Amino acid sequence: MATGESKTAVVAAIVGNLVIAAGKFAAATITGSSAMIAEGIHSLVDTGNGGLLLLGIKRSTRPPDEEHPFGHGKALYFWSLIVAMSIFGIGGGMSVYEGITHIQHPSPLENPTWNYVVLGFALVVETISFRVAIREFNKARRGVRPFEFIRRSKDPSLFTVVFEDAAAMLGLIVAFLGVFFGHLFENPYFDGAASIVIGLILMGVAWLLAVETKGLLLGESADPEVRRRIRKIVEADEAVERVTDLLTMYMGPHDLLVNVGVQFRRGLHAETVHRAIHRIEERLRAEFPEITRVYMEVESLRVAE
Repeated sequence: MATGESKTAVVAAIVGNLVIAAGKFAAATITGSSAMIAEGIHSLVDTGNGGLLLLGIKRSTRPPDEEHPFGHGKALYFWSLIVAMSIFGIGGGMSVYEGITHIQHPSPLENPTWNYVVLGFALVVETISFRVAIREFNKARRGVRPFEFIRRSKDPSLFTVVFEDAAAMLGLIVAFLGVFFGHLFENPYFDGAASIVIGLILMGVAWLLAVETKGLLLGESADPEVRRRIRKIVEADEAVERVTDLLTMYMGPHDLLVNVGVQFRRGLHAETVHRAIHRIEERLRAEFPEITRVYMEVESLRVAE
């Protein structure tokens, strides 16, 4: 998944959410709708989360230094986890709190037409943002099934935007239903209930993001198919007898570390082994450009006299 693809989706989401948040809060001020307040909080949190993702993308590209010899690739995973916590605590928590408060102290909607206007406008903007995110998402997954791609992806920034935009569109539908039925039946409890449902949707999305990000932050290995292919490339070299051990770990979205234990054939000169190691490294990087470091442990080597 290219960083440029992630940035395009994130920037589009930030612009859209900022515009929508202003409109939702304006409508909430005019009408007193709890669902619109929840939606305004939702869009404002999404705007801030987009900024955090951009920060993570930028910091993850910093080169290695003395304190971080393997680079800063995992910065994106850290900020993605912060985004999940923000969605859960601020977006979801405040929306549920606002809904409960509105149910405990209900107040009738005033001039709900503004809610419909803002919700309609927000739906148009969110649809545009969602289409951009889906376009970049589909470009990145290259035919892989969506849920399989999300499970295998090592770059959480793009599917985070897809999740957020999907939750935003679902939240708009819930807000519309809350306002509509509250106005139709002159019952303010629908509005408060909609706010609670929006909060629960956000908490669910946050949980999914946290689960996906946790493994990356702890250090996920390459997919089984990639590991099988790496083993096959190494063992295909004429100097190699077999691979004894293979360890891989993603240090960032496009930064794969490979540590492989190799048993070379008997009777090889040290120079022959040295050339074989460089040859194997070149073949691995040619097929998997994300491999940035290859460490080979030579085992049971018997050098010819």
